[in-house]
Amino acid sequence: MNRTIYAVIICLLVTLGFAQKPNVSVWIEDSETAPCYVDTLSSYNSDSSVAEVEFVAQANQWDVTRTALAGGSGPDVVITPGPSFVFELANAGLVLPLDSYTKDLGWDQDIVSWALSLGSVDGKLYSVPVELETMILYYNKTLFEQNGWTPPKTIEELMSLAQTIQEAGIIPFSGSNSEWRPANEWYASAFFNAVSGPQAVYEALSGSRAWTDETFVEAVSALDALQQNGWISGGLENYYTLTTDEYWNAFGSGEAAMVIEGSWAFASIGNYFGEAAGNSNDWDWVSFPSASGEDTFAIGVGSTYSINAASKVADAAADYLSYFFSPETQASLTTNCGFAPAPVRLTSDMLSSIDERRARLYETISKASDAGNYGYLTWTFWGPKSDVYIYEEIEKVWGGEITAEDYLSGLNDIASQELAANETPPLPTR
Repeated sequence: MNRTIYAVIICLLVTLGFAQKPNVSVWIEDSETAPCYVDTLSSYNSDSSVAEVEFVAQANQWDVTRTALAGGSGPDVVITPGPSFVFELANAGLVLPLDSYTKDLGWDQDIVSWALSLGSVDGKLYSVPVELETMILYYNKTLFEQNGWTPPKTIEELMSLAQTIQEAGIIPFSGSNSEWRPANEWYASAFFNAVSGPQAVYEALSGSRAWTDETFVEAVSALDALQQNGWISGGLENYYTLTTDEYWNAFGSGEAAMVIEGSWAFASIGNYFGEAAGNSNDWDWVSFPSASGEDTFAIGVGSTYSINAASKVADAAADYLSYFFSPETQASLTTNCGFAPAPVRLTSDMLSSIDERRARLYETISKASDAGNYGYLTWTFWGPKSDVYIYEEIEKVWGGEITAEDYLSGLNDIASQELAANETPPLPTR
């Protein structure tokens, strides 16, 4: 049953005297961006003959939603914090399989295949992911031009450049984890994929390669070198104590040359450059360097969308999801509200009104993912226990308490247990 058929059904109901469109409830997080989100998506209600969407802002949206679902109620459209949370809902029978909608409504035409696969539990699709994320290398463009530096393409070039920058009296990288300890895994994600390569990471995640393999030792050792050389914010003491605002100010002012962080930083990076920050500097980005020098993006997602198994308007909810995940709607959310788009196929024309650097990223990621040229972010593809281990225990490597080999041995033990217990997220095939 496609969208046209849904519309025909609704028209028949109107003819029979049931003129009111069914309401589809969506609970969203009560945040500063919620009004923009609602305003942008309100066009569905004026354009659709199928349903009327009702947005309800909730403080602690996920906790409220999870409690409601367990009690047999909740919104028609279920939003979770990420793919791993869908497991518990699917296994408890609280969300609907979406496979028929994917086929009938053509979701597979708009949403990239690796993203759709994330929502599978026991061979059935239960969620569609939102908020495409990746790790990239931001650089102070003005500082680079003044010093004749070229953005690195390979890991070897990155390490050599960091040494050169330090010798020039400038901090190579700005960063910290004082306000978000899981920031540690940003670096782990970047180096696992860059040094070892996406294929090796895929093999380890799928259980055909041990995390103790020498290639991962090289990745952890390379990351450790950044800390031991004082390349991140001048040393571990600063890394553990600087605020987010402080390390971005250091980058914008030219005190530091580069930042290793996610695509989400586009939303705020402009605050630290140019007139807004009281300096004359500019910035740009490149894909995080790889062993081969190719543009390879470690990808992941934030939240997911599902349909409540208790919903009485599941077909109408599916129609709204078709609208929400269309490239045009995702482009509007990105343009109007600064949101990271869902992993859908976007073109430069759709993003023509936003900052060229941001539009370039989303278009480049789309092409790379379609070509299968992607890696894996820890917070999307690792099991929950492995993920916590990665960002907590890496501090022991940096502090000299354990070796890279010890760290990876512990990771291998936990990851193996999660894999055996089927507690790992679905893994897109290569």
